[in-house]
Amino acid sequence: MCGICGVLNFDRFQAVDPQALEAMNARIVHRGPDDAGFYVAENVGLAMRRLSIIDLATGHQPICNEDGAVWIVFNGEIYNHQELRSHLEARGHRYRTRSDTETILHLYEEYGRDCVQRLRGMFAFAIWDARSRRLFCARDRLGIKPFYYHLSPERFLFGSEIKALLAHPALKAEFNRSVLPEYLAFGYVANEETFFRGVRKLMPGHTLELDETGQAHLERYWDLSIPPDEDHKPRKYYVENYRQMLEQAVSSHLMSDVPLGVFLSGGLDSSVVAALTTKLRRSPIETFSVGYAEAAYSELPFAQAVASHLGSVHHEVRVGWNDFMEALPRLIWHEDEPIVWPSSVSLYFVARLARQRVTVVLTGEGSDETLAGYTRYAWTLWNARLDRIYRGLLPAGMRGFVRHRLDEAPWMPLALQRRLRHTFLTRDGASWPSFYFDNFYSAFTEQAQQELLADDLGLAPSAAYRNSLAYWEQSSGDLLHRLLYTDIKTYLVELLMKQDNMSMAASIESRVPFLDHVLVEFTARIPASYSTRKLAGKFILKEAAQGLLPQSIIYRKKMGFPTPLRGWLAGSQLDAVEKLLLEPRSLEWGLFKPEALRKLLAEHRAGARDHYERIWRLMNLEIWRRVFIDRDPAYAPTA
Repeated sequence: MCGICGVLNFDRFQAVDPQALEAMNARIVHRGPDDAGFYVAENVGLAMRRLSIIDLATGHQPICNEDGAVWIVFNGEIYNHQELRSHLEARGHRYRTRSDTETILHLYEEYGRDCVQRLRGMFAFAIWDARSRRLFCARDRLGIKPFYYHLSPERFLFGSEIKALLAHPALKAEFNRSVLPEYLAFGYVANEETFFRGVRKLMPGHTLELDETGQAHLERYWDLSIPPDEDHKPRKYYVENYRQMLEQAVSSHLMSDVPLGVFLSGGLDSSVVAALTTKLRRSPIETFSVGYAEAAYSELPFAQAVASHLGSVHHEVRVGWNDFMEALPRLIWHEDEPIVWPSSVSLYFVARLARQRVTVVLTGEGSDETLAGYTRYAWTLWNARLDRIYRGLLPAGMRGFVRHRLDEAPWMPLALQRRLRHTFLTRDGASWPSFYFDNFYSAFTEQAQQELLADDLGLAPSAAYRNSLAYWEQSSGDLLHRLLYTDIKTYLVELLMKQDNMSMAASIESRVPFLDHVLVEFTARIPASYSTRKLAGKFILKEAAQGLLPQSIIYRKKMGFPTPLRGWLAGSQLDAVEKLLLEPRSLEWGLFKPEALRKLLAEHRAGARDHYERIWRLMNLEIWRRVFIDRDPAYAPTA
């Protein structure tokens, strides 16, 4: 695990400035505090920061091949590298290290750009081939490891984090306004764009190859386009195979030359990973949990119960409002963009706790998006069935009248309002953005954005749905598998960015065995009827977990890593947030109508509407601006 960055100037006679490269590398020192490495030759420069995990003695990067003509910087772990090494050595390749990094290099020599097809793991890397004068870049299939780049007529910059690119003098931090509608709706951007003008993401499952003319060849090498099985295999077949494959994935993810632990939320996913790790290690493991003083939002008792059952060496940290808000600007700096979910802050605190004891942690990320764990999946299946009946009974005008009356119901308790807003009664079944995206993702719907955004921005609120709709429209199969495919391509990618940046902010490596790509391909074949029952999901994993955990853990209601933010923003803490959003410097940015902001905050304060998600999104955007665009010293990151 490390951070990587680099420069390719398209003018061969324009040498890379070593000081600029060093500045880029220094910006991501938290990703690799153990070591730094550089390769500079004429117009190309590669750099890395290393967090030593595998081959502590000889795993220094950048690494070159036998004749020094091909160089690599790599971030991630290749779990099948020993198997690949045996194959490559049999074909005559000579190793100087025990590292998985060198395996990628020899694999590239052997298979060129097709090398990625043989890799099993999480990775983002760049290879400079001096023989062909080409730079080859790749990102893993599901986007576990990040890769950002800037491409101009003069040069190509890349890095594990956007801040590394911004450290180069050729790139200035400027807000990319075109992403604003999508951010207001979803909180993230589901395509190559980022919040910074001129900075793009290499998307999961893609490679990018450049020559010295600046010609870029972008190629997708993997996609989860696997139809569910139709031969009616029994449920037992999927349960047994999933259990076996998951255990193999966890076993491969235990590869480490440094201490290793597990993030334990107390939910099913992390508990299964902890149980399998304990079984494979055959000794007590270290587990780490985060919670709050507010018992209704804290899963610490459940995590304690699992730790007690497994006999782990368990550690906890509690986060309060002051800790949360004090850390927020620094964590927005680490994430490079506004933070989507408040749980990111909690994740940082548990990562910081874990770093006191271990260097690597396993997590339960990815199970919900591959096995239909979120309530929204089963809920949408029922909503779709009932909506078909409802639309057959009531004409469109009457359905619109019901939606309006339920949406504007000040007499109704907020909890009931929130629940009804997720049903077919308040959603337009003829519009997928309304029926699904607005229902479960959007803080600001199209209508809400029209009320909020300034009139002269030239932004179409409908742009908010364009990227997610594109994935939805290219999905295939039954409704459940289309939902899962869309989330794996959008929502999960953002979750993984959160996981990577918050763990690396504490200089700790996180691994996600549920996202072994072979395991994910297997889950795509599981028939929908085996995945959900009533309003619950993930039944393949629940059955596969039998014998590992108590029934009370396997079948308890999912909480989903909650935070007390809704409660915090209902009290006196709202004062500081309101001041932030209504300060003259905030309003002068000119993105939002002042009267719309004041109305939103007044409704929330009075308890007439629950706007906490909207307030969270606006607050993060304003802090992000002060950190990156204004570079306000008061919001500068501190250790």
